[in-house]
Amino acid sequence: MIPERQFKTPLFDALVSLAESRKVSFHTPGHKSGKGISTRFKKYVGPKIFSIDLTTLDEVDCLQKPVGVIKEAQELAAEAYGADHSFFLINGTTVGNHAMVLAACQPGDEILVARNAHKSVLTGIILAGARPHFFMPELDADLGIPLNVRLEKVKSTWGQHPSAKALILTSPNYYGVSADLASIFSFAKEKGLLILVDEAHGPHLHFHPHLPLPALRAGADLCVQSTHKIVGGMTQSSMLHVKGSRVDLPRLQGVLQLMQSTSPSYVLMASLDLARMQMATEGRKLLDKAIHLAEEGRARIREIEGIACFGRAEIQANAGLDLDVTKLTISTRGLGITGFSASSLLNNESDVQVEMADLFNLLVIVSIGDRKDDLGRLVAGMEKIAQGRARGAGRAMEVIFPPPEGPLRLLPREAYFSPYRYADLQEARGQISSDIVTIYPPGIPLLIPGEEISAEIAEYLMAMGSKGARIDGLREGPAPKIRVLSG
Repeated sequence: MIPERQFKTPLFDALVSLAESRKVSFHTPGHKSGKGISTRFKKYVGPKIFSIDLTTLDEVDCLQKPVGVIKEAQELAAEAYGADHSFFLINGTTVGNHAMVLAACQPGDEILVARNAHKSVLTGIILAGARPHFFMPELDADLGIPLNVRLEKVKSTWGQHPSAKALILTSPNYYGVSADLASIFSFAKEKGLLILVDEAHGPHLHFHPHLPLPALRAGADLCVQSTHKIVGGMTQSSMLHVKGSRVDLPRLQGVLQLMQSTSPSYVLMASLDLARMQMATEGRKLLDKAIHLAEEGRARIREIEGIACFGRAEIQANAGLDLDVTKLTISTRGLGITGFSASSLLNNESDVQVEMADLFNLLVIVSIGDRKDDLGRLVAGMEKIAQGRARGAGRAMEVIFPPPEGPLRLLPREAYFSPYRYADLQEARGQISSDIVTIYPPGIPLLIPGEEISAEIAEYLMAMGSKGARIDGLREGPAPKIRVLSG
């Protein structure tokens, strides 16, 4: 039974009511409800959205210290997601990851970090001045992806660093693979670790029983979700949830005040209010359709010769792991082409754009906004690629995973703010990185500030660059350069 109050949208209603009152505005924003907006802009998007692009006013509350409709909207979100407290974020899950780490760690505190962390987790560690201890997710050469972390890795890493204060996981990962959260969290709580989860790709998990266990239900203290990724929030809108009493709530609220804009977008916050209402009141029905479309698409893609697309059974064969079936990881290895090339072909020849590509795969997100025809276009595009390769196909590619990270010589914060110079990748071997280097997407760090650059990492970066990967953290040029500590 859906609580009647979950149909309410207090923030959105207040914005509409204020817009319709037609009060004279002598406050920001300067476009004054759209009257000062470029005609071309207004003609394309329509005038109404500008009428709710407002600033902090009595009628629409204040994100920095909500006491009215934003407070009520956040309380409704907490109820819908099973949290004790929920906070609206207007700089995506990035600011949520920053806030989680800053709320959990003092300078010098140790934190256990799954290496499949997003770049924003690392920037949070830099801001906090924390000392990270990394552990790797399980790698699957048959599927060609990193899976997720196992309890044994968490236990062994904690055994080496028992003074750690917190644990941060990414679950589900970009490919939709979730970790064995229940077992890991049970161990972490026994050892007194604060549990933080980057659940950017899981804002929908709570609303359907045939999806992996959500972090809050598994026992996370803090988790952050990208409402814009899978459900109906606008780009850059996310939520941070708190469960239980182990989090220093005033500190977390203070960090959010420190990190978030004092001029937040009310359009983004309204989309959060409405997305929560939509999922709380009809999420099961909407996700039923998305899951059906995804599974139907997966079955059709698996019939294409030379292309693979794993399902939940293959992931669950790895004890404790699970799969969000709305993610389709389409392997192009059997065609002898990279995911980067396949993505370009889909885009240019079939007008189909995917979420991301890596060396071996395409990643497709099926959400509540997709239709049967959309999946048909994807399948037809993949069939076209496969037919083209069949006339001159090369050998299937061997899976290559990134090499292990080098030793951490300095705290990330210290290395990031130390004097630096730029070095060619060849020259950088044995030097200390002073920047974060990732292949983006998915944004998982290959190097972080303070790590020694091994010959294997340098060679891997050069190889990936030659295959078309977009590498963030290198200065482009005939010979790519990386920021290293000077002296």
